[in-house]
Amino acid sequence: MEKPIASVIFGLSGLSLTDEERAFFERVNPLGFILFDRNVKDPDQLQALTMNLRATVGRSDAPILVDQEGGRVQRLWPPYWEGLPFARTYGDWYVEKTPAEALKAVTKHAEKLADMLLDVGINVDCWPCLDVASSDTHSVLGKRLFSSNPEIVSILGNTAVETMLNKGLMPVIKHIPGYGKASCDPHADLPVVSADLKALETDFTPFRRAHKHVWGMTAHVLYTALDDQKPATLSRKVLDFVRRDIGFQGFLVCDDISMGALKGRPDVLASDCLKAGCDAVLHCNGCLDEMQAVAAVLPPLSDKSLARYVKAESLKNG
Repeated sequence: MEKPIASVIFGLSGLSLTDEERAFFERVNPLGFILFDRNVKDPDQLQALTMNLRATVGRSDAPILVDQEGGRVQRLWPPYWEGLPFARTYGDWYVEKTPAEALKAVTKHAEKLADMLLDVGINVDCWPCLDVASSDTHSVLGKRLFSSNPEIVSILGNTAVETMLNKGLMPVIKHIPGYGKASCDPHADLPVVSADLKALETDFTPFRRAHKHVWGMTAHVLYTALDDQKPATLSRKVLDFVRRDIGFQGFLVCDDISMGALKGRPDVLASDCLKAGCDAVLHCNGCLDEMQAVAAVLPPLSDKSLARYVKAESLKNG
């Protein structure tokens, strides 16, 4: 009988698995893993690491995630991997050059991402950002966003998504339902957005027009118009809105519960994410004590979440 898959994606501490991490992952069977700079040295090391991670769960296609966007948000760096531009570059080209040139450039960007990541065993990329830039957008996002025009964000974002799927790389659209009006850094504190629903429609638009069945990542933002008590990641009200009103039907993961925007014990936060409607929890800092606490309270991936995961996988053509 196959071991149930835990509804969590974990980070790890270094360039290779420790004995403790290996035993933990073998026992818990997390859905997948996420990698950061601390886990990446060179192609040979990285390929060995992704193979070893999959061996711990006995699934050759287990999701291994990374944030490889462009600009400063990259985990695979030169000289071994090509540096790519911020997304804002393509949004600017859409206006300053021609839409066709911008679309062609985004397509090449997504193709290069797929080639470099799949080559070392990474099959899920947390990109593109479909947040819509505004005068309130914190600088931590800034150039990571295609544009302040939701039409341009939609067109370029959808091009990136379809290109990645065609190459066999799973995109994660983020951050649902939008960080564009968030004026503080969620890595440090909880952003509060007090705009009404009419004003928020600008932020929702790219997600409404996005592919409905890929992966998506929630925003650690308190939207007072939707729920004045809980941030989106922890709010059943907001995530029901995401499913029913925005129409996202894909596999939904929370942003990292280790971020400063969320306060509380990791195990409680993880449980609350699932109760709110996330399909899986993302815990990134690689702290084994925290991971053990999280694993102790999380159920296996639900049948409904597994169906969403399988549906997303079926979209890949590579």
